[in-house]
Amino acid sequence: MNRVVHPIEQESYRRLRARLDTSHFPPLTRAVVERVVHSAADLEYASDLVMDEGQLAKAHTALHAGAPVVVDVEMVAAGITRRDTVCRLRDAESGPGLTRSARAIRLAYEQVGPGALWVIGNAPTALEELLTLDAAPALVIGLPVGFVGAVESKAALRESGLPAVSNVSEKGGSAVASAALNALLYHPLSLPDSPDSQSEETS
Repeated sequence: MNRVVHPIEQESYRRLRARLDTSHFPPLTRAVVERVVHSAADLEYASDLVMDEGQLAKAHTALHAGAPVVVDVEMVAAGITRRDTVCRLRDAESGPGLTRSARAIRLAYEQVGPGALWVIGNAPTALEELLTLDAAPALVIGLPVGFVGAVESKAALRESGLPAVSNVSEKGGSAVASAALNALLYHPLSLPDSPDSQSEETS
């Protein structure tokens, strides 16, 4: 079923595209960039985000085939309105060498196993813990925010070789992480030949 887009969102995208040329991005990359920029009203994300179109295409297929979606905090889950998510933070307790967020990632992995999409927008320690597991993810959206550990955890994600969406700076957060996942959810199953053929309904 097609998503109905509110006129305010349509106007927001019109203004975004008037200020930022995204036409050179391939389709899924463009969708992620635009939705993240839209969620934060921050044009700098266009040059801050790091992703690979081929990896996004495989993740897009897995997502629409029903792969589990795991989030690090409820705020990320709240932003993903068209898919049930797994969040084990309420069940987790901190322990020796592990933060509560890291423990929640372990619990989630025990629940979903390999092949999930992981969306981390809050805790660098959650991303760090995920990288220690044999999670074989369909995609890791690693966009934790903060001055301590965020840049380093995202750099480690890129160095890991896992399929990922990340960014270089300290910026990030729950809203932009959920926006990146939503971009894949909203995008049609049959990918257009060029970014220009994307509709407002799937941007």
